[in-house]
Amino acid sequence: MKAISIRTFGSPDGLAVVDLPVPAPAAGQVLIATEAVGVGGVDTVIRSGALAAHGFKEGHIPGGEVAGTVTAVGDGVDVSWIGRRVWGFTGTGGGYVEQAVAPVEQILPLPDRLSAAAAVTLGSAGAVAHFGLAHGHFAPGETVLVRGAAGSIGIMAVQLAARGGAAAVAVTTSSSERGERLRRLGATHVLDRSGDGGEAAPTGYDVIIDVVAGEDMSSFFDRLNPNGRMVAVGAVAGQPPADFGTKIMAAFQKSMSFAAFSAATVSPADLSAVRSKQFGAAGRGEIEAVVHELLPLDEAVSAHRKMDAGEVFGRIVLTP
Repeated sequence: MKAISIRTFGSPDGLAVVDLPVPAPAAGQVLIATEAVGVGGVDTVIRSGALAAHGFKEGHIPGGEVAGTVTAVGDGVDVSWIGRRVWGFTGTGGGYVEQAVAPVEQILPLPDRLSAAAAVTLGSAGAVAHFGLAHGHFAPGETVLVRGAAGSIGIMAVQLAARGGAAAVAVTTSSSERGERLRRLGATHVLDRSGDGGEAAPTGYDVIIDVVAGEDMSSFFDRLNPNGRMVAVGAVAGQPPADFGTKIMAAFQKSMSFAAFSAATVSPADLSAVRSKQFGAAGRGEIEAVVHELLPLDEAVSAHRKMDAGEVFGRIVLTP
């Protein structure tokens, strides 16, 4: 089968099309003939080599979520899954393939009205946005800032905060055109990447959802209200400075807090429950899964170039 491998860490040119045997699902796994593969920000970070110290090696197959049809099951898995359209989470890799394996507890049936491309745009991102807001103890009537709102996680955080009764939903983004698209999805204020947005923008926020991190993350502590909470749900710009916490201590009397959030800390059952609700809502048109572009699997290099250049609004989906 056709797959995409990280031949060498670094630029997108290090990705290569390879031919691999079709895997056999092990006990507790299913085999999925993929119709759609999501291209996530973590894929580009792994490809760059930034996470090599965490066990990722050249030869790694990137991709964490796929959608398609179950074609085989391993021991202990109900055979009634065969022939069903599903979304599946393959982990931190193994998704950029024509045939993917996933644990049965990490698959969900797709509603008839939800496309495979929409599923891989929503599956991981929607859950991270949902639980990220919960991790920040977001409540109706509070003000929310989504830093780095043009990606799939940010777009879902905007929609969920707006649907959850936020008094204001501000976003940072790179262009007015993106800002207008985010307004249509629920944003009330559009800021530049530094967080400036004119006199109409709130002067502070109760919750900041940060997809970006990087060198400038700590400057956004200045934009938290007293008792405000910042939750980092990604690090597409890299790690923050080692001393970023000094900003919180310097403003001790504001009782601000910071937390990192990873969906790895949520049980598969809880993740599945939220994803099922979101898939249903998307199928009914209540929330939108924003697909930036569909590209063939063997154009993964182009997909990663677009990601690195910051050209993507929503999610690029590869189609084997």
